Amino acid sequence: MSPSVALGLLLALCCSIVALLGFLFKQRGAVDAPAVELRHPIRSTGALFANRWWTLGIVVATGAWVFHVAALSLAPISLVQSVIAGGLVLLTPLAGRVFALTVTRRDWVGVAITAAGLALLAATLGNSGDSAHRSFEAPTLWVYVGILTALAALCCVAVAGDARRSGPVLALGAGLLWGGSDVTIKAASGDLIDHWLLALFTPEAAAITVLSLIGLVVSARSLQLGPAVAVIAITSAAANVVTIAAGPIVFSEPLPDGSLALAARLVGFTAVIAGAVLTPGPAETDDGIPEPSPA
Repeated sequence: MSPSVALGLLLALCCSIVALLGFLFKQRGAVDAPAVELRHPIRSTGALFANRWWTLGIVVATGAWVFHVAALSLAPISLVQSVIAGGLVLLTPLAGRVFALTVTRRDWVGVAITAAGLALLAATLGNSGDSAHRSFEAPTLWVYVGILTALAALCCVAVAGDARRSGPVLALGAGLLWGGSDVTIKAASGDLIDHWLLALFTPEAAAITVLSLIGLVVSARSLQLGPAVAVIAITSAAANVVTIAAGPIVFSEPLPDGSLALAARLVGFTAVIAGAVLTPGPAETDDGIPEPSPA
């Protein structure tokens, strides 16, 4: 493994911890803010930023984003995302013991299965640690990001008026949007290194901005509808799965050698999906505390 890739993975580890803290701060702010209306994103965003916990979460998440961009510019996207995904094992202890959120046994099991699947994906990455693997074909990138965006839009439309399923499904949509943003960040990392501020005036930069901001609004609504641990786990898992998959699909990262390694990777993907499906569980509310109403 080259020194630059090793540094990128260290930055990815920092990103994973800081991102979880930002997520949990944003969750606390989102549940105290007025209900997000997806048809009025600007007004809803202003109401969110009026809450100090949400604003603190955004500041912390911005720090994680800086670590993420630096990591993607130095290391392969699949390796970076696998390291970030590994931080998911910290979600349940942080949520339950530091932020005093309700964490069920089903949450623990679901997050553990998801983390195990992501670890298996990391173990089958093959010989991809030799360089940053930044080369890509533009049509492949835009088709991949376009499919993720369309699936995210479908998630938002599918749960209109369905409060019980809205939190987890919107979390999936937010994860797909942020996954598309992460893939585009990786594609733009070469311009960032070569051209610095000029990289801000590229189609990739515009796509990153739009996907990130829309994902922010969708994620806020999913956090309001909860359950908290399930929503955070699903968002993180969805973003990580699609970005890890982008390694060989978009950036021509090598696949693992041998049928056994390929089968193990498929098992890893299956475990991630199974863990994300298991995590939400039935809707549960404390006595006297009403469920949040949908937008």
